[in-house]
Amino acid sequence: MKVLQDTPDRLILDETPWFLALMLAGFILIFVGSGLFIMSSELIFGLIFAVFGGGIGTVVMIALVERLQVIFDRKAGTVTIRRKSLLRYKQVTHALQDVSHAELETTVGSKGTTLARPVLLLTSGMSAGRHPLVTAYSNLSGPPKMVEAINAWL
Repeated sequence: MKVLQDTPDRLILDETPWFLALMLAGFILIFVGSGLFIMSSELIFGLIFAVFGGGIGTVVMIALVERLQVIFDRKAGTVTIRRKSLLRYKQVTHALQDVSHAELETTVGSKGTTLARPVLLLTSGMSAGRHPLVTAYSNLSGPPKMVEAINAWL
């Protein structure tokens, strides 16, 4: 996740999984291309190979590739969380005054590594509670940087 804009009035954080999307597109193209090549000698097997392999890649792409944008707007007094995938668009808006701070939510991975994800804490309002900004835990430097940027801006 990276900071797109950091001004006193607005903080915009953005995550677009380009690498994952390109890898899955390559996977789909390899299976569909191989299936089309196989179709020149064995029509049914090539068609099954292309449809099955390309279909699995497409389903995984639909499920996993999602753009996330978090907008903190002091003038409007809102925090907007936008999620966009290939099939849907979801936007949730909270009052900025309800946001207490951001923190890291941690867990231990299967290999004993510490994984984290950023969470917004809302202390009041109808949405009071913990709101994870990303669904997956990570051991990369993105979540701590994101929490630091949010808390510094708040």
